Amino acid sequence: MTYRVFLTPTAQRLLNEIPDRRIREQLGRRLDALAHDPEQQGKPLRGELLGYRSLRTAGQRYRIVYRVDRGRIIVIIVAIGLRKEGDPQDIYRLAQRLIRLRLA
Repeated sequence: MTYRVFLTPTAQRLLNEIPDRRIREQLGRRLDALAHDPEQQGKPLRGELLGYRSLRTAGQRYRIVYRVDRGRIIVIIVAIGLRKEGDPQDIYRLAQRLIRLRLA
């Protein structure tokens, strides 16, 4: 079964803001790969991000945070960015804020 991959407007903006073209291309390839078996890729998240998954990419530094809607056969990309543990700009913190604000 092939899923449709949908980027939220915020996720699209975050992807477009990445300055390095090669990294954007790597991320694009990983996004395309999510159309096939998205629940077998990445890892399930916990806590506030329960129900979402995270996929490492681009040298293990970047993360794609997404959730799978089996009913609509769609993968919803919530956020894309750098993992910066302990930093306010960490991608997981950003994803939590987006979900709290219902922007994801």
